[in-house]
Amino acid sequence: MRGEAEVTEAVSSTDGAEGPVTVVRLRRVGVEFGGRMALMDVSTHVDRGAVTVITGPNGAGKSTLLEVIAGVRAPSRGAREAAVTVVSAFVPQLVAVTPLLPVTVEEVIALGIRRGVSRARRTHLVDEAMRRLAIESLAHTPIADVSGGQRQRALLAQAWVRRPDIMLLDEPTTGLDAANAARIRQIIREEARRGAAVVCVSHDPAVRAIADRVIRLQDGRTPGDY
Repeated sequence: MRGEAEVTEAVSSTDGAEGPVTVVRLRRVGVEFGGRMALMDVSTHVDRGAVTVITGPNGAGKSTLLEVIAGVRAPSRGAREAAVTVVSAFVPQLVAVTPLLPVTVEEVIALGIRRGVSRARRTHLVDEAMRRLAIESLAHTPIADVSGGQRQRALLAQAWVRRPDIMLLDEPTTGLDAANAARIRQIIREEARRGAAVVCVSHDPAVRAIADRVIRLQDGRTPGDY
């Protein structure tokens, strides 16, 4: 596959009658930026009901790998295969917000709810998400006026109300105090127990400690490439 064009196809989400259910699989994926390979021949998979943590030094390609798994960045080569029914929620590390954006924290969270949900259910989901992330007091605050850590929690709440099949988080505990970082870790584990596939990029040893599987990257490769 090296050097061939990217191939993306839908696959069944079940690997077999028994064992884990795979929602996304990468086969010898490469990603190129301006002549430089950010990822090289990476093959991996993401399973339902499991926490997968991507780790490695700065510049190793962690965020790029997360974007490929999320489907927001196409590989330059290799294949990304995903179950056709997968509903995903992607929370990047840094999100710029214009000061002119006239939406509140509560409204941002509600944007994550799928279509067809009743008004009463929508209200319940938003209220519960704000409670779990300890941001109830910010409900009517413009999203542009909250701190970076508060915005990160609001975006995680937005992902939570979506009830996704796969939740993708880039450094979810960065910049948070111990109590809020613990809340994030608890939500990660609970989402996996619910049956979601949770994928995190993280330098945080406490996040790695709750992982079912760790993908280590070095210079755009997994250790098995060496």
